[in-house]
Amino acid sequence: MDFEKYNLLKNKEIAKILDGDETFGDFESTNANPYFGFSTLKIGLPRLSGREICDVAKMFGSTLEYDGNNSRWQYMFDLIDYGVKSGRIDNMLAYLFDDSNFVRNVNGLNKDEFERFHSKSVESALERINTLLHFGGNKLIIDGKKVHIVSVNPSTPKISVKNVKTIDRNYIKSLSDRAVTNVDSGHYDSALTQARTILEETFDYVLEKRNIQPSSKGDINKLYKQVKDEYKMHENKNADKRINRLLSGLENIVSAVSEMRNKNSDSHGVGESRLTIDKHHARLAVNSATTMADFILSVEKKSAGDNNY
Repeated sequence: MDFEKYNLLKNKEIAKILDGDETFGDFESTNANPYFGFSTLKIGLPRLSGREICDVAKMFGSTLEYDGNNSRWQYMFDLIDYGVKSGRIDNMLAYLFDDSNFVRNVNGLNKDEFERFHSKSVESALERINTLLHFGGNKLIIDGKKVHIVSVNPSTPKISVKNVKTIDRNYIKSLSDRAVTNVDSGHYDSALTQARTILEETFDYVLEKRNIQPSSKGDINKLYKQVKDEYKMHENKNADKRINRLLSGLENIVSAVSEMRNKNSDSHGVGESRLTIDKHHARLAVNSATTMADFILSVEKKSAGDNNY
């Protein structure tokens, strides 16, 4: 097995998920005793101190010692390094997601509540990590007692409409809400990545509804051109010029979100071309992508004869 691929996890944003720094909202418990403070229990992987991260490494044979000189994400990098070198990284990651890693912090939950909390936390953490890995063509999956990094598209399957994931306004809103939460939390890089995901998944969906293979995911502008050509979204000289101006603006949204994501998102390192954006700019990118996705879904529904577009 190619364990070197797990080095992709040495990303500060991913480390913050694995060590429990990043959370995904409040867990709504109906049975937990408020005395324990679980009314504000946060969804996410258990928060591990630097010492606890070193203890996890020792469980798998490492001699990693806690010296108090590093940040928690640095100890997580050390954990990943040891796992890769020892060939045990798949088992070590599995432990972080396993329910046995969760029991230390949720003793007040009953069995059903604990299982629901564990499931929601693992699902949310995986989704977030895979958002970060997605544009490199990889994803993290749990397979029993091991966690693997696999290619998203090792081969291109034949598309069948019956297998296409349904994307609707509620789904787009859920993506948008998570992106806005990142904006409010100051995670602008993540919000930009999610803005692009909103567009890309919508473009893929409307093309697949026509049994058309989407072009390479690496170039969202080409993907949008496919959508525009297929659904005949070109400017119409007989249409109101104000409508045509709106349509031309859509292309600007795609280009801007793509460029901002490439130069500022969490999937790229810091460099001379990295942009510095403010909160209102990140929110504008998310809202623009959401509005465009809603419009594209309406175009597809109208094209399919659905009057409720």
